[in-house]
Amino acid sequence: MKWLAECSAEALDEALRAVAPQLAGCSITIAGRTGEEEPLWQSSSAIVGERFIAKFAWSRPAALRLAREIGILTALSREPRMPLLPEVVACGMDPLLLVTRRVPGKSLFEVVGSINRDRAGRQIACFLAALHDPAALERAEHAVGKLTGAHLPPARATVSRERLGRWIRPDQRPALMRWCGWAEAVLARPGPAVLVHGDLHGDNQVWDGDELRLVVDFETAGAAEPEYDLRAFPGPGMGPGLELLKAVMRHYRQVTGRRLSAERVMAWHLRHALGDALWRTEAGIPLADHRTPAQWVEDIAARFSALSVNPAVRPV
Repeated sequence: MKWLAECSAEALDEALRAVAPQLAGCSITIAGRTGEEEPLWQSSSAIVGERFIAKFAWSRPAALRLAREIGILTALSREPRMPLLPEVVACGMDPLLLVTRRVPGKSLFEVVGSINRDRAGRQIACFLAALHDPAALERAEHAVGKLTGAHLPPARATVSRERLGRWIRPDQRPALMRWCGWAEAVLARPGPAVLVHGDLHGDNQVWDGDELRLVVDFETAGAAEPEYDLRAFPGPGMGPGLELLKAVMRHYRQVTGRRLSAERVMAWHLRHALGDALWRTEAGIPLADHRTPAQWVEDIAARFSALSVNPAVRPV
């Protein structure tokens, strides 16, 4: 496996000449640099011409993530093909490159306020049912080896509790302490492992109106319990309210016959939301919706109530 030497249109064009020569010489618009200081994140994507997306990396840790994504996508694209996957046009390991067909549409974040959330929830549930099928994990592991856990899980709740407390109101700290202890207790006993997307937020879904056309970015796919894939659905940006999350959970049970635990979804959500708020605040980066950690804590309290989850009661 050989990754690109740098993040540049020139380096990418050279890689295209080797992996997808039919695209060499096309216009290249790089989405942006990431991970300049952290090798794990030294990867990016680019629009090639008007119809293709190329993903590449320029460090070993980032390359390993991309190589895993290539292996999983290739495996799941074989018959019987899993729905809503990116169409792989070309891929290679030397140089490391993934080229998929570009599908026009909008992020779920952009359309969630205007679509029928019950219909949207059924489409997401059907995708997750296919992804979480035991056969999907078997196919993925046959391609890339044993998947022992979801990649890049949120920081442990105890870390967020200890460091985030200084960024919220004093009257919120006791509740935060209780929530974090509750989440640790809920997740202490892991659920059954399935293949999970690992980062199923709104920007990794392509929608045309109220039709889900594509799910992208499988580089953090791994093995975890099904509820892990719903940790971003309580919000922010997935509203209004929790109608979409409830619809996904309802349809998932209808399609698979398996009930998703609202408690486990909220335990993962708490770790996800607090971890996101913590690193953004400490790095001086605005929160996703440009509000404050204290306001996020208020929102989390409302989500517990809306799902009838009581974090004051420890699991048996």
